[in-house]
Amino acid sequence: MKAIIKNMEAIFLAIAALTCVTTYASAEIPKFKARQAAKLAAAHTVDLSKDMQVVVVSAKRLSAAEKAALN
Repeated sequence: MKAIIKNMEAIFLAIAALTCVTTYASAEIPKFKARQAAKLAAAHTVDLSKDMQVVVVSAKRLSAAEKAALN
């Protein structure tokens, strides 16, 4: 019994931390905010089916001698 009383502060802090974690883990998004987020996401989508410009870089790797010559 003395061990429980002696460590009551640590037990309380552990229970408080566990309560906070489970509260955040089990919280759900309110429905009005979920609808609002879906509308924003739909409004800001980008159409990737259009021709997108692509840059292709092709070059050979420098040898050790070529790298030393640059410095």
